[in-house]
Formats: sequence, structure tokens, C-alpha cells
Amino acid sequence: MPDKLSHLTCWCLSANHAGMTNQAVGLAEALELTYEVHHTRQDIWWKFLPPALWPAPLAMKEGGGSFAAPWPDVVISSGRRSVATAMAIRKASGGKTFAIHIQRPGAPLRNFDLVIVPEHDGLRGENVITTRGSMHRISQKRLTEARATPRFAQMKRPLVAVLVGGATKRAEIPPETFRNFAATLAAAISKSGGSIALTPSRRTGKENVAILREALPNAWIWDGGGENPYFNMLAEADTIIVTGDSASMVSEASATGKPVYIYELYKDSKFQPMFAELQKAGIARPFTGTIENWHYAPADETAGVAEKIRSLLLARLLARK
Repeated sequence: MPDKLSHLTCWCLSANHAGMTNQAVGLAEALELTYEVHHTRQDIWWKFLPPALWPAPLAMKEGGGSFAAPWPDVVISSGRRSVATAMAIRKASGGKTFAIHIQRPGAPLRNFDLVIVPEHDGLRGENVITTRGSMHRISQKRLTEARATPRFAQMKRPLVAVLVGGATKRAEIPPETFRNFAATLAAAISKSGGSIALTPSRRTGKENVAILREALPNAWIWDGGGENPYFNMLAEADTIIVTGDSASMVSEASATGKPVYIYELYKDSKFQPMFAELQKAGIARPFTGTIENWHYAPADETAGVAEKIRSLLLARLLARK
């Protein structure tokens, strides 16, 4: 049996959401699959229905049109808005498409060959793989490639990469919270004598980005133009500070082997078990305004999940041919 999967075709399926897409793509890359990215429509009134009740799920392609044969060997779906389409693809293929879903599907587990969820979601089953964090695209190979073309080589050390999220469906973040965060960052970087490279997200909001710019006049803050500096920030930084509203960002930072500080813009009970595990493992600490240095083995769970899937995927697909 070959140990490479590059001869298999894969669709990475999600709504047009960077975080969801990156989780599916990260797993496809770790499996060394030949993949294409496909997005489902987001402006659908029936999104509040259970996925099994969504009408015409194969007609949910972003930009119009429908998903159609030839079906891929593998579909990796991520997020709730890709569930109905992934289920329909698996059914239309006669079960030949190996279906992997990332995150809780909100549908019976039997509709997928594998479901991957964080431990804190509490979902369990014979075809469920649990992880401490989220799937992602960060690997030591990718970080090495990013370091080969540095973007922050002229900045003072220690270089602190700051990954900033913002409001979620569970919480709005008041401007005062960002003012406190910015003040804590400014004090910490003043004591360390280093510099900051900061990237906001779409959830941060223009008003809050303005607050960060005003409080951190000497920081490099991405304006959204040009190539995304994310991989270079993680590769070149000495320390990483990440806001605690995104399991994906925390997981990506934890795959670098560098000190990770978590600043919680609000307390999200959903993520507390994950943060506690990372602190227990010596990977992350709460950010309170002090920057220190420590070491740990990179927590690359995406590669670990891929190893669990590899032999199962090959055996199942070869048996179906």
C-alpha cells in the first residue's frame, strides 16, 4: 500500500471564512492531498435549520452554480455552513468520497467517515477524533520557508508578534477593553526594549485598530494591504501574544515552539479547558504585562491527526475501488 496520498483528490469545503478554510486546508496539507478550495454560499435563509433539512445542498456553491461530479476522493468540510453540502457530496458519490468534518456538525455522526472536534466541545463517538486545539496550517517546514524570506529582520529584538481578534457571536468587546490591552502591550514592550509586529483581524473593527495604533505608535501594524504577513510574524517572532477569542490563533501560535501569551479580551468558558491544558504543558501563560522567555516542544496537533487518518484513509479508499 502506498504511504503517500498525493494521488487522491480532495475538496476543502467551508463558507468563505478564513478561519474555517484554513482548518480544512491545514489538514489537507498535512495529509499531502491534492486539494481544491470550494466555498458554500453564506446568504441563505435556511441556515437556522438542521443541516439535514437544507434544500438543494449541492446548489449552495458561492457565486452561483452547483457542486457536481466527478466527486473527489476526499472532502474535508469545516464549520456548520459546509455540513449539508459535504453530506450531499458523500451521498451523491455512493459513499466513495471519504468525508471528514472539522468541528461539531450538528447532524448525525454517521453522515461522516470522521469528525474532528476540540476536546472542550464534549462530542464523542466511534468516528470522532478529539484535539486539544484547532486544525491549522502552521508547520516547522512552513516556518522555515518563511524565515528564508524575512520581513521583520530590521526590527529591534525581542520581536513580539501580536495576533488580535475581537468580537464574536458570544461577546462584544467594548473599546475600553482594547485600551487596556494596548496600554499593557505598550508597558511590556517598553520594559523589554523590543518591538511589536501586530496583525488585527476582521473582527477587531476599525475603531479598535485605531486605539491600538494610537497607543503603539512605534509598532508595525498590518493595514490589510499586500501579502498577509502572518506566517512571517510567527516564524520571525521571539514571543507571541494572542487574544483568547480564537482557538485557531492560539493553536497556531502553540505550533511554533515559542513563548505564547494569551490575553483574554473576555472570559469564554468554552476555551478555559484548552487554555488550562496549554498552561499545564508549559506552552502558554496569561499575558499580564511581562515578557519572558521559555521553551517547549511545538504542539503540532494537525500533523498528529493526519497520522491517525493516513492509514485509515488509504485502506478505506482502496477498498472502495
